[in-house]
Amino acid sequence: MILSMTGYGSANIERGDFFCHVEIRSVNNRFLKAVVRVPDEVADTEVEIEKQLRAKLGRGSIGVTVVLRTPGTLSAAPVNQQAAESYLQHMLSLQRLLPPASQSMASIDLALLLTLPGVCAPVPQNEAQTQQARDMVLETFDKALNLLVQMRQREGQALWEDLQVHLQRIETALENVRAQAPLVARQYHEKLRVRVMQMVAESKLSLHDNDLLREVVLFTDRCDISEELTRMAGHLRQFTDTCRDETQAGRKLDFIAQEMLREANTIGSKAGDGGIVRSIVDIKGAIDRIKEQIQNVE
Repeated sequence: MILSMTGYGSANIERGDFFCHVEIRSVNNRFLKAVVRVPDEVADTEVEIEKQLRAKLGRGSIGVTVVLRTPGTLSAAPVNQQAAESYLQHMLSLQRLLPPASQSMASIDLALLLTLPGVCAPVPQNEAQTQQARDMVLETFDKALNLLVQMRQREGQALWEDLQVHLQRIETALENVRAQAPLVARQYHEKLRVRVMQMVAESKLSLHDNDLLREVVLFTDRCDISEELTRMAGHLRQFTDTCRDETQAGRKLDFIAQEMLREANTIGSKAGDGGIVRSIVDIKGAIDRIKEQIQNVE
């Protein structure tokens, strides 16, 4: 069954002084693009996270955010006073360059000062704590990823249900086209016969039935849409089978929909009948909706 590229998953794990929260968001993209944000102390988990994403997801723009609290983050980080004073002097110098009326508005934010590079040194952790943090991040990520996959499956089911509505709309319109197609030649034959009889009566020329029949046969050949109808039916079956049997089907479905649109355009141009053209307009509208929906199929 098809999968949606839209999804969300989040998970928390807390054990003693360790806490981890992971959020994963997914939206549609032509390829698999991952942006992973992890704390510096577990930066080496990013490689494994991306590996797991590529193993379970085929396409989509994926954003992963990891929030981690460890015994080290609970302790006060030592402040590099020399670095802080240097930053502060630069801030005060910039403040004095402002017009007097603006200096009072340009306040110095101490919280921002503490986040500047080199001001606060991270509290070192022992290897056991670091490994525990790594394991917790990957465990939490795995839970969040499973929830994301489940949501993409549910969204994929909803997409399939919507696609079936438009496929049925196309099938109904095709039935109308099949019913109307044989009438086109007969209607043309009758119209042509009436017009020719009028012209013959006015010009006193003779016309054999074979001449009229030959013209009707030529017209019938030009407007024959049986091959296009057969190919369209095949495209519909292939589209349905692909949705049911494949998970990473987005690109293939887009190609099939494009072929369906091409056949619909050919039928509309060859048929030359108002009723058939109206059915083709309905078919093309359904195909447009299908093409919109499958942009979110993995």
